Amino acid sequence: MGNVDTKLNFRKAVIQLTSKTQPIDAADNTFWDQFWSENVTNVQDVFTLVPATEIRALREEAPSNLATLCYKAVEKMVRAVDNSCRTQQEQQTVLNCARLLTRVLPYIFEDPEWRGFFWTSLPDNSGERNEESSPLAHSLLNAISDLLFCPDFTVASKKSGPDKAEDLQSIDSCEYIWEAGVGFAHSPPHYTTYDSARTELLKLLLTCFSETMYQPPVDLQSAPNKWVEYLTSTENRHALPMFTSLLNTVCAYDPVGLGLPYNHLLFSDTAEPLVDTALQILIVTLDHDTSSSQTYDSNSPDNLFINYLSRIHRDEDFGFVLRGFTRLLNNPLVQTYLPNSTKKVQFHQELLVFFWKMCDYNKKFLYYVLKSSDVLEILVPILYHLNDSRADQSRVGLMHIGVFIILLLSGERNFGVRLNKPYTATIPMDIPVFTGTHADLLITVFHKIITTGHQRLQPLFDCLLTILVNVSPYLKTLSMVASTKLLHLLEAFSTPWFLFSSPSNHHLVFFLLEIFNNIIQYQFDGNSNLVYTIIRKRQVFHSLANLPSDYGTIAKSLSRRGSSRRHIPSQSGPESPSMEGSKPALPAEPGTLKATLPATPGIEKMTGRESAHMSRSPIEEDVPDAAGDSVASELSVSNASNENNKGDGSSCESESGTKIPRSVSPVHTVSSPKQDSGVGGGANKVGGGGQWVPTSDWVNSWKSKLPLQTIMRLLQVLVPQVEKICIDKGLTDESEILKFLQHGTLVGLLPVPHPILIRKYQANSGTTTWFRTYMWGVIYLRNVDPPIWYDTDVKLFEIQRV
Repeated sequence: MGNVDTKLNFRKAVIQLTSKTQPIDAADNTFWDQFWSENVTNVQDVFTLVPATEIRALREEAPSNLATLCYKAVEKMVRAVDNSCRTQQEQQTVLNCARLLTRVLPYIFEDPEWRGFFWTSLPDNSGERNEESSPLAHSLLNAISDLLFCPDFTVASKKSGPDKAEDLQSIDSCEYIWEAGVGFAHSPPHYTTYDSARTELLKLLLTCFSETMYQPPVDLQSAPNKWVEYLTSTENRHALPMFTSLLNTVCAYDPVGLGLPYNHLLFSDTAEPLVDTALQILIVTLDHDTSSSQTYDSNSPDNLFINYLSRIHRDEDFGFVLRGFTRLLNNPLVQTYLPNSTKKVQFHQELLVFFWKMCDYNKKFLYYVLKSSDVLEILVPILYHLNDSRADQSRVGLMHIGVFIILLLSGERNFGVRLNKPYTATIPMDIPVFTGTHADLLITVFHKIITTGHQRLQPLFDCLLTILVNVSPYLKTLSMVASTKLLHLLEAFSTPWFLFSSPSNHHLVFFLLEIFNNIIQYQFDGNSNLVYTIIRKRQVFHSLANLPSDYGTIAKSLSRRGSSRRHIPSQSGPESPSMEGSKPALPAEPGTLKATLPATPGIEKMTGRESAHMSRSPIEEDVPDAAGDSVASELSVSNASNENNKGDGSSCESESGTKIPRSVSPVHTVSSPKQDSGVGGGANKVGGGGQWVPTSDWVNSWKSKLPLQTIMRLLQVLVPQVEKICIDKGLTDESEILKFLQHGTLVGLLPVPHPILIRKYQANSGTTTWFRTYMWGVIYLRNVDPPIWYDTDVKLFEIQRV
């Protein structure tokens, strides 16, 4: 009953604050203390008792009262730091101040006139602002940082006896790092009260950083987030222990706990909310553009968190971080005989963003991941999420980040080599059953995404095929299932109606032909399944070589397209049974929130071509004598295999005719201007209604460059041999033909092998903006208890209900 009375008193104080038109005196401590006394004991109470409408009314009608409320709350936290925050009452006051500020801050950020409020100076005793004192934001961030390393409140005290109290402002917080791991060997004792206090302070910190959500994406380039900038600067003396605590807390977390079934139902886990919030703080503070310079300079870092992350170098530290990633990413996928018996964590999207940033800022970590088979422990959960999300439009962001990470990894040779490791199905996925390698899994999942995903995934097709091109020269033994999937994609993408329906669809065929060429040229022995499938489906290649380009056929093909509802034909024939225990991908449930994302840049803006042959230096590359290949100059890197366009193995011209980004080849940088003819320009006509219309010249301009020579030569040599064996021996069993192909060779019969070209991911402003929007969208949607930003005027993205 007493609890109800105290809540009633708190509610009365809120009403008094909003109803009084006269400013309430800042010196009236009796009134102000009602807001942080022991009237409320949890954050949910504050969110219930301080409604959004009243905060907005306070902001509009009694702004001085709102300002005083914020000043007084920060002042209370600063005073608690001065007193070392030892008593139970002071700790309760700090938590209530943090809860109140967490509630109010989003409504201050949503009003442009209030946004600079926390960056003004504190008033002195006379009520006048003291211009020499530090801004309110600095006082708040310093207080939070000190309180996160407060003995007996957020960390266990190391001292006992009469000298126990330590001055928080001079404490060596490096001794109080929260968890053993990177740079800290000692594992401190765990107390649930400390976890809860840390979580509430980190939630306030995250709310401070969320000012980004109330600005449109364009403004962030010129105006970085000052909250993040200050916390990660040298002004914050706790920057190193804070970063280390957050990193180690996330990577050391083991959701399984005692390992007993259903233990998460018996004991409350205070660590998970802490890990959740710590992970969100990490990805926000590591946001690249928070530094004042647009390019990160390791010599003079503005962002100490990025600096510390980039300087981790010991193998044992990398091992600790990677084990954390693999444990947490695989946790939701673990199968047990008892349903729902193990705890499933929900922060896989934040983990993927953090993994991305870790690889982006610390290339040594990326190479460490790639040289160990553990990279497959990262790949499999990503493929699971991609496959599971393909029909759900509200999870399109998860699809993109998963594909981006695999694209980043595929730029390194080691990744392609690792894919040859046999895959044993431990996770039920809605894909055909197969016996093979991780490469087969990759191809099968990508095929499923392309053929059964929703329409919004079409911009990802280029990325998916670029990944397969990058790994194709290293794939030793593709299964029959994966080989059939690849051929089906070519069959689907090379249908005339699909090729003629968009100015860029033919690039997908170039990608697929490059995949086949790479495997035939570099991994012919052992890929008898693929060779057999190519022979069996040889009509697809003949049809492509003889693709009609006359106006009548183009018009006829496009009229057929009108009757087709799918964006890509589905595979004909019965589908193989799916893995045991798998469930089909479900579309979004009605009422699901979805944060909109900016368009992702084209593949040409995200990748740069590099030769995989180390002996070939950029100096040896020819400078093109013309504006370059027309397909390449239009799409920069999307033309997959035009290095074979002459059939005589002369690959230098078209390779260097591609637009090479500066960071790839500093010696010869080629920037092809937009052409006025060919594929890039005049041959493409625009119809009366603004609709693009294909022409015969346009079709011929890229058809002549289709890299079919290697495959046609293979068919020319092998088809007669296979037919002869079938007739001579009366074979109808494909296993005998496969045995023949396994022992066959095409040495000296194929064109000179083309150089392996890898398209490496390259950072650009488009993907940086995309990542920031996606990251904040995830944080917005995941913080529902309490709903910190719900129903506020967010500008960074739109919230839709699907």
